[in-house]
Amino acid sequence: MAKEMAWAGGAAAGTALLSGSLHAVPLEERPDVRVIIDVSGSMRHNDPEQLAAEALELLVALLPSGARAGVWTFGEHVEIALAPGPVTAEWREGAMALAPRLVEYEQFTDIESAIREAAAPETHGHRHLVLLTDGVIDLPPRFGAKPAIDDASRRTLLESLGPRLAVEDVAIHAIAFSGEADLDLVERLSQQTGGLSAPVESPDALLGAFLNIFDRIFPSDRIPFTDDQFLVESGLDGFTALLFREALGEAGDRDRVPPVLIAPDGSRFTVDSPPAGATWRSETRYDLVQVPDPMPGRWRLEGEVEQSSRISIDAPLSLQTSPVPGTLYLGFDVPVEAWLTQDGERVVQDALPAYLEVTALLQDDAGSTQSAVVLEQVEERFVGTLPAPALTGTAQLVIRAEGQGFRRQRMQAVNVLPAIAARHEVESERVMLAAEHPLLDHDNTRLHGQLQGVRLDAESQAARRWLIGLPELDPGLSQPLLLRAEVTLDGETRELHLPRLLLFPQGETAIDQAAAPAALRIERFHEALDPVREPRAPAAEAGGMDRFLTLVERFPRLAKVNGTTGGPCWIDSSRPAGTTRVFGDCFCWSPLCCCWAWPGGVSSSARGDHV
Repeated sequence: MAKEMAWAGGAAAGTALLSGSLHAVPLEERPDVRVIIDVSGSMRHNDPEQLAAEALELLVALLPSGARAGVWTFGEHVEIALAPGPVTAEWREGAMALAPRLVEYEQFTDIESAIREAAAPETHGHRHLVLLTDGVIDLPPRFGAKPAIDDASRRTLLESLGPRLAVEDVAIHAIAFSGEADLDLVERLSQQTGGLSAPVESPDALLGAFLNIFDRIFPSDRIPFTDDQFLVESGLDGFTALLFREALGEAGDRDRVPPVLIAPDGSRFTVDSPPAGATWRSETRYDLVQVPDPMPGRWRLEGEVEQSSRISIDAPLSLQTSPVPGTLYLGFDVPVEAWLTQDGERVVQDALPAYLEVTALLQDDAGSTQSAVVLEQVEERFVGTLPAPALTGTAQLVIRAEGQGFRRQRMQAVNVLPAIAARHEVESERVMLAAEHPLLDHDNTRLHGQLQGVRLDAESQAARRWLIGLPELDPGLSQPLLLRAEVTLDGETRELHLPRLLLFPQGETAIDQAAAPAALRIERFHEALDPVREPRAPAAEAGGMDRFLTLVERFPRLAKVNGTTGGPCWIDSSRPAGTTRVFGDCFCWSPLCCCWAWPGGVSSSARGDHV
């Protein structure tokens, strides 16, 4: 009851604080959020903790008053659970009452109709569709023969509806609740429309993914939160602290230490006694504290609070950035621009905080920095180019501004993809390549691969697709296909090193080409070697020896391709019988070991294991 009173008693102040981030945006241009929740029967099994309801509750708590939002559910049919409209106290009450409707499960899954109907009501602001699903398109048989009708619906989404929504400035953000979901579908829809996508299989992952989407729709200034402390400057209209609870240990039923917020003057606040005019919502996995007109100085937190917690602020002086794409690509730099506004108006150069420096960083999920650049000041603007990302996956683009008495940062989640995706079609003995980057096609891109030092040119199949034919390969031998692209854009030609594609990754034996031009590493994929092994049948030994001898025969040719000359084999009888290992330039099928002595001697990895 105390929690509910703390939440309800300060509702007016809390909603006023949240709406502050939209004060400079005309009402007709404010974002329009449309949540689409899967209620197909499989959600009963894939969302037993009702994470969808928890995500909706978090959205209700965070949505700024004055924004527009609505909720749809879908299974076999599409229903408007909460009509789109301005976010008011009444709207929030209606959204909080939707939980029972999210467990009224239906048999089929019509994703296309759900997206089409939720996107239909037009608005002057940006439309953001937030799709929460656990499955694949599964239409009722009355629509036609399966799986043809499901495949046709999927093609319509990717080839017609998605591109049309992108033109209409509609972004699709997708959260997939299980490994059974059509991840490729939701990722491509998000990529086409400038949205975000994420697979989630735990409550914590859901909260993170949902907050990343929220930050993209409603970007806000943050202040650093380190060592359970944050510094509040004078003149802030308010701050919102989203405090994540630390994960339960082995004793899951142990008493938790609730968070305590300590003001600069030492005053202590809890969910039962929040600051004057503040709201404090406490849930299982997080606390949301909204404090208007905060006391300036250093605030502290006590209790089990994760360092991933965030402190967002509302202030007249704000950091602004150019739009950040939802998807970045390996090999392509990222232009960045930032500036400050005062009550919605751009701050001129002479009025900027003293010693102001603005930095852009790309961080991975663990918080490690992949690339960074200090932006150059050009009058009142700060511009620069962030070096291309180095790793695929999800990342955070962080813009930081620090000056005398002024600290701000904005963070935007992004998906990082290869500029060109590759897929090995085993039956067809070929590799299919498709452009992920929207500017690449057969007119400006040339592709080739290298397999064991042999160049394989790609043939254009369509405007944005290519294929590489493969020679006959041993499916028991895993080996990398190195992929290269020569791209010409804006009169500049560059070479892209694409992520290598591992052919037959489940093969018992693998050839792994290292970075050094003359290095060829072979490795056995199996369980850890036991000191004693059961004797193998003669037939199995013969087959293994045949494979060993075949590989040995290949070594001189591979060495020649790499510009080196192999030396003689040598024998080591110390290995246990029946084991296969590779050490740098040595391949062993005990009791035999064959090592190729490259110029400069046998590799150190070989010497270290055998000498």
